[in-house]
Amino acid sequence: MFTVRYVLPGAIVLAGAIIMAHGSEVDLEGGAEIVSAGLSVYLANWLFRFGYGYHSHEREDEEAGRAYFRAHGHWPDQPPSQAGRRARQSR
Repeated sequence: MFTVRYVLPGAIVLAGAIIMAHGSEVDLEGGAEIVSAGLSVYLANWLFRFGYGYHSHEREDEEAGRAYFRAHGHWPDQPPSQAGRRARQSR
């Protein structure tokens, strides 16, 4: 995964920089496009990792809360007295 996250975008950016070093106007434009493609690959990897990490923690917290509810009959952030009162009101 390190290769896909860092080496691949780095190689693309390096290839674009080498093309830009040739100096003609076409080389500068083409090299800049290749550099931006490499940066886009890096950004896409970063966004995927950020999104995956954020949602997996939410899922774990939600599952832990549901397990607590099944075991105790109320949510972790709810005092037990409120849980009993709500159960009696719903009858």
